[in-house]
Amino acid sequence: MDRSKFDERQAIFTAEIVERIKIKLQEAGVDQEKLEDLTAGIALSITGVIDDLAMLEVDGIEVHPYLTFRTDEDELVHWGENSYTYEKVYGAMRTLFHT
Repeated sequence: MDRSKFDERQAIFTAEIVERIKIKLQEAGVDQEKLEDLTAGIALSITGVIDDLAMLEVDGIEVHPYLTFRTDEDELVHWGENSYTYEKVYGAMRTLFHT
């Protein structure tokens, strides 16, 4: 398992999620003062689900996401444990809102 390959893809994936949330909130006319807090709150909520931090169970069926990326060579890249996209939200937020 190559942590650097996984980490790089995870950061790109998370940044894309954060950016798309921001764009959709802007399109909805969210006030600029609320935009950053709402973007962060939604992104952290979604990444918590992706990282299996949320207890997902419906009708007795537990759901445990397992994030994996495919490289150009059709190699599957995973870190061997839960993803940590939640932690990548902060860097993505800094890039989008503080550059």
